[in-house]
Amino acid sequence: MGFLKEFREFAIKGNVMDMAIGIIIGAAFTGVVTSLVNDVIMPPLGVLISGIDFSSYAVTLKPAVEKTPAVVLAYGKFLNTVINFAIVAFVVFLIVKQINRLKRSAPAAPPQTKECPFCASNIAIKAVRCPNCTSQLQAATT
Repeated sequence: MGFLKEFREFAIKGNVMDMAIGIIIGAAFTGVVTSLVNDVIMPPLGVLISGIDFSSYAVTLKPAVEKTPAVVLAYGKFLNTVINFAIVAFVVFLIVKQINRLKRSAPAAPPQTKECPFCASNIAIKAVRCPNCTSQLQAATT
């Protein structure tokens, strides 16, 4: 019974749930980015370079023989995938950059404690006498 309880605690932890949600959203986001690359970015790029469709670029290594399909090196599809990755990486970079900016802009909480100069223990910021060593302290300036 201890093993199942330990596994349940692990599976319900916030980090595991956050990771699962991230994977699900990432999978959905991948579909959006794939459509963006294939349907929005690649057609104009193909027009700019003389109507070339990258997805059809391939080298036939071994032609098809009767019922055996051809062996094809589809480097155009690979190029689409590389562009797809670059777009996803750029969007993730922008999201992380925005989150970091928001974290930096949050005001820091004022300190609630200070260190006693006589015994080095942490005491309340407004304390005028140390509760540990009973030393007289300077009044807090506010």
